[in-house]
Amino acid sequence: MEDTVIVIMLKDAETGFLEKEMGAYTLPENSGLIFNIYAEKEGAEVVLRLTCDKELQDWEYDAVYDYYDTETVGALVDAIEEEDGHYDPVWVVRFPFAEEQDVMEQKLTDILDKHQEELLSVYEAIKDKEDDYREE
Repeated sequence: MEDTVIVIMLKDAETGFLEKEMGAYTLPENSGLIFNIYAEKEGAEVVLRLTCDKELQDWEYDAVYDYYDTETVGALVDAIEEEDGHYDPVWVVRFPFAEEQDVMEQKLTDILDKHQEELLSVYEAIKDKEDDYREE
């Protein structure tokens, strides 16, 4: 698998426009788990939206949220919350921006690794739960 480079841009709070590049980071794996990423308040906070690595069936949407333990990723970030309104589950995580490229790359890698680990655990836990979630 090839490395992926992501760019964190500063987002203007009033207009929502991306104004300035804060940094570019090379991620070796799991970059497909990133729904989007940007910085708020220059140099202060990164907002990272995490998603799933596969298409889910309709019944799996609620099951994934029910079985996902936010504390797995929550231990690495300042805040994590579910965000409804997307085709697949999305979690919004917030953490401080670091000027040092290697520190940010490691932080992103750690978050993505823990998120992937938790997703795999959830997929295993819900594989036989279809009858519990399927609407009649």
